[in-house]
Amino acid sequence: MSNNSHYQAPDAKKEEYRKYLEKSGVIDSLTKVLVNLYEEPERPGNAVDYVKRYVGAPTGVDVDAIRKENEELKAKVKELEKTIARLTKQQGRS
Repeated sequence: MSNNSHYQAPDAKKEEYRKYLEKSGVIDSLTKVLVNLYEEPERPGNAVDYVKRYVGAPTGVDVDAIRKENEELKAKVKELEKTIARLTKQQGRS
């Protein structure tokens, strides 16, 4: 019987710790960063650095909003580069 109680205590501690991580939002944050890493179009060279950057964001920063804005700005840059190329080509014809 003493062997059985010895093995239950670590399981109870693990469950308590799991609940703590869940309640504090750690599990959600880690899940989110791993999903974002999975969805990256180009795999970062160092996944650990990627996770550190994502998790290490200052409190109150909406990383998803910044990522969305970054993607929108990249699209705008491509659009403007096409416009510049078109205008440069037109100017060369004049």
